[in-house]
Amino acid sequence: MRRLFRNIDWKRAAALGGIAFLVLILWDTRAVYPLKVLVVFFHEMSHGLAAIVTGGSVEEIQVVEEIGGVAWTRGGSRFLTLTAGYLGSLLWGGMILLYSARTGWDKAGAAVIGAVLLGVTVWLVRPVGSFGFAFGVGTGVVLIASGVWLSNDINELVLRVIGLTSCLYAVYDIKSDILDRPEIRSDARMLADHTGVPTLVWGLIWIVIALGAATVFVALASKRSRDSAYGVGSTRVGVSPSRAEDM
Repeated sequence: MRRLFRNIDWKRAAALGGIAFLVLILWDTRAVYPLKVLVVFFHEMSHGLAAIVTGGSVEEIQVVEEIGGVAWTRGGSRFLTLTAGYLGSLLWGGMILLYSARTGWDKAGAAVIGAVLLGVTVWLVRPVGSFGFAFGVGTGVVLIASGVWLSNDINELVLRVIGLTSCLYAVYDIKSDILDRPEIRSDARMLADHTGVPTLVWGLIWIVIALGAATVFVALASKRSRDSAYGVGSTRVGVSPSRAEDM
């Protein structure tokens, strides 16, 4: 744990904290609404990907205006497919956040995410012409255009906002859908029916994992880059091979 919080760039950490604070302040406004819907896409895509990886298939994905969705899958591991939703959207957010923080290729990252979103929408989101289809196509095109035409700094901010919001929303969603309302037909409720383990137990397990993973992602994203830690072009005097990489 101490190693995780070594070499933290506190200015970078403060910037991430500021973004998170602003997102939370605007949480129930139209400004954050598109980000929430995007996280629903990540959630449903994660269900589908888990089904495919475990030998199944995805028939279609639906995303609705009320910030909800469903992935219709066939075959594969039901346990992993159900588990993949909340934790998958958290992983999407964490990886996007780390990518933005640890590389300088934010323009490419935004374009690739846009292309993936656009491709998945055209392939799987139904019905064509629905809110979910229009949102997926529109957001995919906007992210591709951002990656092509806007500056790297703007794309860096876009990716960090998406990454942080996805991490925050995954934790919030688990609390809201499972801990606060265990009676609704959530992923955890279906997993409880599948395994015999109560919904609240799955909710507690998932929220502990989500909080821990979100902390790790933010800490890693706040670390100094190697160049700033050791000095650009400087000789790494006295650094053993096992310590040469930031963790």
